[in-house]
Amino acid sequence: MNDAFVEVVTESDLARRISQLGAELTEDYRGREPVMLGVLMGCLPFLADLVRATDLELEVDVLSLTRFGHDGRVSIMLDAAVPLAGRDVIIVEDIVDTGLTLTALRRALELRDVTSLATVALLDKAPRRIVDVPLEYRGFEVGDEFLLGYGLDWEGKFRNLRSLWAVMDLAALTQDPAAFAELVFGAPITR
Repeated sequence: MNDAFVEVVTESDLARRISQLGAELTEDYRGREPVMLGVLMGCLPFLADLVRATDLELEVDVLSLTRFGHDGRVSIMLDAAVPLAGRDVIIVEDIVDTGLTLTALRRALELRDVTSLATVALLDKAPRRIVDVPLEYRGFEVGDEFLLGYGLDWEGKFRNLRSLWAVMDLAALTQDPAAFAELVFGAPITR
């Protein structure tokens, strides 16, 4: 196997942990009708699987964020269509690292008079945390490696992998993405 790329969370491990998270959410939100609010784009596989693993009446919506300027200000580029005031809102994130974006999002949502606000993150890059931000539910704590698959991408590619891969040598991926494609798909990418 190529040492530049390592599978770090298998498809079965993802399924097992997401099932557990769905059971926790089902227990914690029983009798309520929360809104699961996915943060595009990376959350889509996780959001879909988490919704199916949760045995609740709920609504699902998405929003998209953008970060701009040298100060990294965050704004909502695509907003949720579901009214959030008076609702239990569960933010669904693919990965949380510094906590800056999630902190800004949580502040913006709190201004909408939500009843409660919680975050479920598939991946927690706790070693990169700059600000303390609540993660009420987390799938896996990971290191600082660049990750691909299950919603996470490199230049728009590899989101469709059913497991998570760590890129141990980013230069190898940049110089020869076809090598990674051949490893995970059995054939190089052709255009």
